[in-house]
Amino acid sequence: MNIYKDYIQEIEERKNLGLHPKPIDSAELLSEIIAQIKDLNNEYREDSLKFFIYNTLPGTTSAAGEKAEFLKEIILGQSVVKEITPDFAFELLSHMKGGPSIKVLLDLALGNDATIAKSSAKVLKTQVFLYEADTDRLIEAFRNDNSIAKEILESYAQAEFFTKLPEAADEIKVVTFIAGEGDISTDLLSPGNQAHSRSDRELHGQCMITPQAQQEIRALQAQHPDKSVMLIAEKGTMGVGSSRMSGVNNVALWTGKQASPYIPFVNIAPIVGGTNGISPIFLTTVDVTGGIGLDLKNWVKKVDADGNVLRNENDEPILEQAYSVATGTVLTINIKEKKLYNGDQELIDISKAFTPQKMEFIKAGGSYAIVFGKKLQTLAAKVLDVEAPLVFAPSKEISHEGQGLTAVEKIFNKNAVGIAPGKVLHAGSDVRVEVNIVGSQDTTGLMTAQELESMAATVISPIVDGAYQSGCHTASVWDKKAQANIPKLMKFMNDFGLITARDPKGVYHSMTDVIHKVLNDITIDEWAIIIGGDSHTRMSKGVAFGADSGTVALALATGEASMPIPESVKVTFKGDMKGYMDFRDVVHATQAQMLHQFGGENVFQGRIIEVHIGTLTADQAFTFTDWTAEMKAKASICISEDETLIESLEIAKGRIQIMIDKGMDNDKHVLQGLINKADKRITEIKSAEKPALTPDANAKYYAEVVVDLDQIAEPMIADPDVNNADVSKRYTHDTIRPLSFYGGVKKVDLGFIGSCMVHKGDMKILAQMLKNVEAQNGKVEFQAPLVVAPPTYNIVDELKAEGDWEVLQKYSGFEFDDNAPKGAARTEYENMLYLERPGCNLCMGNQEKAAKGDTVMATSTRLFQGRVVEDTEGKKGESLLSSTPVVVLSTILGRTPTLDEYTMAVDGINLTKFAPSNKSLVM
Repeated sequence: MNIYKDYIQEIEERKNLGLHPKPIDSAELLSEIIAQIKDLNNEYREDSLKFFIYNTLPGTTSAAGEKAEFLKEIILGQSVVKEITPDFAFELLSHMKGGPSIKVLLDLALGNDATIAKSSAKVLKTQVFLYEADTDRLIEAFRNDNSIAKEILESYAQAEFFTKLPEAADEIKVVTFIAGEGDISTDLLSPGNQAHSRSDRELHGQCMITPQAQQEIRALQAQHPDKSVMLIAEKGTMGVGSSRMSGVNNVALWTGKQASPYIPFVNIAPIVGGTNGISPIFLTTVDVTGGIGLDLKNWVKKVDADGNVLRNENDEPILEQAYSVATGTVLTINIKEKKLYNGDQELIDISKAFTPQKMEFIKAGGSYAIVFGKKLQTLAAKVLDVEAPLVFAPSKEISHEGQGLTAVEKIFNKNAVGIAPGKVLHAGSDVRVEVNIVGSQDTTGLMTAQELESMAATVISPIVDGAYQSGCHTASVWDKKAQANIPKLMKFMNDFGLITARDPKGVYHSMTDVIHKVLNDITIDEWAIIIGGDSHTRMSKGVAFGADSGTVALALATGEASMPIPESVKVTFKGDMKGYMDFRDVVHATQAQMLHQFGGENVFQGRIIEVHIGTLTADQAFTFTDWTAEMKAKASICISEDETLIESLEIAKGRIQIMIDKGMDNDKHVLQGLINKADKRITEIKSAEKPALTPDANAKYYAEVVVDLDQIAEPMIADPDVNNADVSKRYTHDTIRPLSFYGGVKKVDLGFIGSCMVHKGDMKILAQMLKNVEAQNGKVEFQAPLVVAPPTYNIVDELKAEGDWEVLQKYSGFEFDDNAPKGAARTEYENMLYLERPGCNLCMGNQEKAAKGDTVMATSTRLFQGRVVEDTEGKKGESLLSSTPVVVLSTILGRTPTLDEYTMAVDGINLTKFAPSNKSLVM
C-alpha cells in the first residue's frame, strides 16, 4: 500500500500548510482506495470512502475512469457498498461531467436491464459534455429502434438539460470588499511567481491579494452569512493584464459557491466589480464560471454649470464619487430589474451584465454548458429530423443597411457559424465563430489540460488549422517546479494534437520560443481568428484574442468560440518619423496622443484597434499589436499593403519550415498544412483573386485616432508613476513621458531587452550600439546589469549566421547553455551583459526578477507592481518601458540618457523605421 501511504504522508505535509488533501487524479491511487473500500475490515476504509466520493477529480482523468467503472459495478450489483446505493452511484455519475462517466451511463442506458436503463437515461438527459464517440453510440442505437436512445435524443432536442435547471434568483445581496484602488491586475489575484501551483487550486488560492485581505473576506462572510462578497477595483478596472483563469478561480474559491459537493475546490459564480468595469478578457473568464461582472461607475467626471469637464493642474479630469462602495457596504443586485440598489436607493442600471446570453451562463453555472448544450440540441434535432425549439436566447444579430464593414467585422462574418446565408453582421452582434489557430502557454497550460479533462475532451477539433503549446514562461529556470510540471503538460498536449515546444519523446531540441512570436508565425491568413492563453495573443495577421485557460480549452476541443463582434477604433498615421526614433516610440506616442485627443478617455478600452500600419512586416508590426493589451483593447488588427503581407507570409513560411526541419511536425502534418495554406494565400493575393484584407470605405468606427509622427521629437517612456499621489494613477500604462522628463539623472539599476516586444531587429540594434559605444569611448562598460532574452531560437541562429551574436558574446559575462540550464533563479546581478535563454524571462516575473526596489528600464510590456521588480520597505520597485536603444544606453550610463547622449549613441544605426503607407488601405 505504498501509493496510499504516500498519499497519507502528503496529506500530513499539506496540513502544515493549512491545506486539505490534494484532489485525486491518479487511477493507480484510486484503484488502491477502491480495494480498501471493498475490504470491509480495512483500517483505512472510512477515509477511503470519503476520498472516493468527495475528493476524486472528474472528467477524463485516469482516476475518473476508475471511479466510473466502480460505480457501474455498484449499479449492476457486482459490488455492494452499503454507503453507496445504486441511486447514489447514479448521482455521483451525474456530477462527473463527461468522458468515462458518459461511457458508463451509455453502457447502462443501452443495456438489457430496463429499470437500470431508465435510471441511466434520466441522468444522461442532464449531461451536455458528449463527443462524437458518445453521440455516435446514441445515434446507432436510435437507428436500431432502441426506445431509450430515442427518448434521450428527444430530450436533447428539447434541451431539457437546460430548461429543467432552476432559474437564477431575482436578486442577490452582496457585501463589498475593495481589493485595491486603481486598476487591479490579475497578477494581484494570481501572482505570476506562484504560477507553478495554479493546478493545485486550494494551494494557489493562498496567494490571492494578501493573507490580510483573505482574513478580511472571511470576516465579512462571517458577519454577512446570507450575502456574497463582491471584489471591487475602486477607481479602476478589474482584471487587467494577463488572461488568467486562475485569477477568477481564486476569486471564486474565496467568494463563490461550490460547483458540486463531490468536486473539490471548484467554485463558481464569483461577483466582481470595477469603477471602470471589468477587463474584457477577465469578464470572459467570469462568464466561464457563471459569475457576474459589474461596471459600477461609482466615480464620475466632475463638470461645471455648463457641462464642461473640470480638470486638475495636470489637465486630468477631476473625479467625484457618485456613490460609495466602501468595504462592508451592503448592496442589492436586482437581476429582475437589472438595477443596483443600496437599500431602496437605485444606484445604476446594470443591464449590460445581464444580457440574455449572460443570464444563460448564470443559470447553467458557466458558459461551457451553454456552448456544448447548443451543439447537442442541434445534433439531436438533426438526427430526429425535427425543428429544434427556440430554447436558448437567439444570437443578437445587428445589421445596418448600407453600412460597410470594418476589417474585424469582415473576419467575423467570414468565420461565423449558424447565421443565415447572405446575412451581414455589424458590431454588437453575438456570434459563434470557427477558430483557426490556438495557443496554450505553459503557466496556464496545466489549467487548460484540467479544463479539457473536465469537459471530457481527448483530441483537438479537426477544424483547427494549428495549435501550439509553449514553454516560454518557464524558460528561464529549469527548477524542480518546472521539471515536475512541464514534461507532464507537454505530453498531455502532444497527445491531444498540439505542436509542443518540448518533445515528450526527446527527439527534437527543446524550444522555449515566446508563444506570441510562434503564433505570429503560424498564423498564415489575415482572415484568421486566433485564441491564445495569454493577454498578449495579439497577432499582426488575423484578429487574435487573449483568453483564459478555459476558453483556450473550449477552442481546442470544439474549434469554436462565442463572443460579440466588438466595435473598432481606427488608427492612422501622418507626418514623418525622425531618423533617430525607434518604432517603439510610435507605439507609446499612440497611447499618449489618443488620451490627449479624447480628453483622457481611453477609447481603445474593450474595443478592437484597427491599425493601418501598411508598410511594416509582421515581425515589426507585432510591436504595435502586442502593446494593445496594455492599451486595454480587446484585440487589434493590422491593415497591410499586398506586398507587405506577402513578405510577412514568406517569412512565416520560412519559420514554420524550420520547425518542420527540427522534427516538430506531428503525424497529421499540421505544420506542412500551414505552409500549404500560406502558399495558397500568397497566390490569391498575387493574382488579385483575393487581395489583402481591408475595411470598407464606409465602415463605421467608434472613434478615429490620427497619430502625428511629427510630434514625436524624442524617445517615449511608459512610466509606472509609482509615487503619484492618486493611487489609481499608478501602474496604469497611461503615463507616457518623453525622455527629457528625466533630465538625464534618473538612476537605472537594471536593463532588460527581451520577451515578446522585441524582434530580430532589436537584437541587431543592441549589437550595433555596443560597437558604436566602443568606437566613441574606446571600451564598453556597464554601470548597470543588462539582461537580454531573445524571443526565439531562430533569431539566435540568424544572429549567429550574420555575425551579430559574436558581437554580443564579446561584451557578455554570461551566455545561456541549454545543456546546463539554470536550476535556480538569479538573485544578484553584476554590471555586465547577460545573454539569457530565449523566452519571457523578467517580463513574466514568475522565475527571474530584478532585485527588490530596483528601477528597471525594459522593453517589456509589464509595469505592474511586483511583476518585474518588487518593492522594499524604503523604495518602490519601478519598471519603466522604452525602446531597445534607450535600455542599452541606460545600462551603460547607469541612468537615463539625455537626448543628446541618445542621438549620439544611435548615430548611423538602422532603427525600426516607419513611414505610413501612401496607398489606399480601404476597399
